[in-house]
Amino acid sequence: MAQDKGNNTREAETDQDEEDLGPGPDGGKVRTGPESSKSLKYSQEVTSTEDEPEREGRSLVTTHHEVIRQWAEERDGVPATVEGTEHGDHLGVLRIDFGGENDKLRHISWEEWFETFDSRQLNFIYQEQRSDGQQSNFFRLENPGREDA
Repeated sequence: MAQDKGNNTREAETDQDEEDLGPGPDGGKVRTGPESSKSLKYSQEVTSTEDEPEREGRSLVTTHHEVIRQWAEERDGVPATVEGTEHGDHLGVLRIDFGGENDKLRHISWEEWFETFDSRQLNFIYQEQRSDGQQSNFFRLENPGREDA
């Protein structure tokens, strides 16, 4: 059964994750490999919370933990995994829950999310704004070493 997505869960997670998560083990640098996508090639690399998109609608890419967390929390996003996709005691598919009606998502801590994100050598490809200037919730996770990330 999915974890309660009410305010208590979000408040507890916010309190738990107050401190800056930093850049992560790769210093926010993009991970590359044989299966890197064209999206990665044409995305602007973000390695700091101070970096700004070159233009509205620009695709961005990072591995910086604090950049990812700030982006998600600005959109009321909560780290999650898809129930039923676990591998033994390892988390399954990673997602960010923006409060939709998906009962398959189970909220997890940012620490768990980033531990899995880093162990799978993922990149976070995202947008701050759409080309029309509206805030964007678009993101995808890519493993440049595997086609089926």
